[in-house]
Amino acid sequence: MSQPAAAVFAAVFAALYVAHSVGDHWVQSSCQAATKGLPGWTGRLACGRHVLGLTLTKGLVLAPVVLVLDLPVTTLGLVLGLGIDAATHYWADRRTTLKRLADRCGQTAFYSLGTPAHAEHPVTAKGEYAPTIGTGAYALDQSWHVLWLGVAAVLIATV
Repeated sequence: MSQPAAAVFAAVFAALYVAHSVGDHWVQSSCQAATKGLPGWTGRLACGRHVLGLTLTKGLVLAPVVLVLDLPVTTLGLVLGLGIDAATHYWADRRTTLKRLADRCGQTAFYSLGTPAHAEHPVTAKGEYAPTIGTGAYALDQSWHVLWLGVAAVLIATV
C-alpha cells in the first residue's frame, strides 16, 4: 500500500468506525435489535432494515470525509467496501451464525459471559440475574464488525 493509500485507509477507517458506532447503537431501533436474530422472515427483515440503516449511516458519515479531504476513492471501491461490510454485518447479526463460529473457535464460554447461561453470570444482591450489556456475545459481535470495517477500508482505499 502506498503512502497516499495508507492515509486514505486511515481516514476511511476512522469514518467507518465512527459511523458504525452511531449506526449500530443510535440508528438501530429497539425493535430491530430485539427481532433481528429471530428465525424466519421476521428476523431476516428486521436484520435487513438494521443493516440498511447502518449502511446509509456509514455513507452519510463517509461522504463528507471523502469530499472535504479530497480522498481518491472510486465508486467500485465504495460499493465493494460498503457491500462486504453490510453482508458480513447481516451475517453476524442473525446471531445463530456468530454463535456457531464462536463455538467452533472454542469461544462458547466467552460468548455466554454476562448472560444467565454462563456459570459466573452477574447477580443482584438477592442472587438473581443482573442484566448487563457487557456480554461476551456483544464483544465478539463488535470485534467481528471492526474486522470487516478494516477490510472495507482497505477495499475503499485501494480499488
